[in-house]
Amino acid sequence: MDEVNKQQAPPPASSTETDAKINEELDQLNKKISELTKKNDELLDKYKRALADGENLRTRLTKQISEAKIYGIQKFCKDLLDVADVLNKATESVPQNELNSNNPYLKSLYEGLVMTEAELQAVFKRHGLEVVNPINEKFDPNFHEALFQQDAAGKKAGTVVIVTKVGYKLQDRVIRAALVGVAR
Repeated sequence: MDEVNKQQAPPPASSTETDAKINEELDQLNKKISELTKKNDELLDKYKRALADGENLRTRLTKQISEAKIYGIQKFCKDLLDVADVLNKATESVPQNELNSNNPYLKSLYEGLVMTEAELQAVFKRHGLEVVNPINEKFDPNFHEALFQQDAAGKKAGTVVIVTKVGYKLQDRVIRAALVGVAR
């Protein structure tokens, strides 16, 4: 029986053939491992980039939303500035010597205009709209618009000497530059 088993069993392969097959399989497995590792690294890099892009987008949108909350009333504020200018001109145009008991209607009208102007300025302040009145300040092109230059005794060159129209800023953003005259 041993002879039958010996005949049916395949002849043992030489150890060099076996080693060669094992080495070939190892090389294939190592190639497969390196390919998979490379693909894994690429996917991990793409994943990290996608996370970073998502976070950047979230940060940018959060900033835009907060700015929209703050500056969303900017156009409305610009429209109201004309109303404030008209109220200011109306109160300035009333002669002070006419405001007496002989003319109670004018006095009442004037007081109403002053109170309305004060209330409008309070509303502006409550919503972050501030007046920029740069008289005797150094000219700043970010907040002022120079209309003309003039000689002014005792003033340094570049100093605002006349304000023809006050400016306004909403938070830190200029809504309307102050229209000014600057010393030479």
